[in-house]
Amino acid sequence: MISETLSDCGECEGVGTMEKLVSTPHIKKEIPLEKDKVGEITKEYIEANREILEQQKQETKKENYEPS
Repeated sequence: MISETLSDCGECEGVGTMEKLVSTPHIKKEIPLEKDKVGEITKEYIEANREILEQQKQETKKENYEPS
């Protein structure tokens, strides 16, 4: 495992051919495509949904419902 060191290759059966290569971890950071302020997208969605809600309110006011 971690402390185990291998020197012989099991695939090619070479003796003393294995070496440990030390590498540094690579962490990929995603860069936002648009540089909007925090919450800007949320505000846009709220405004869009507010408009949809207002349209639905207007449509329901136009409809006639019979009392049950």
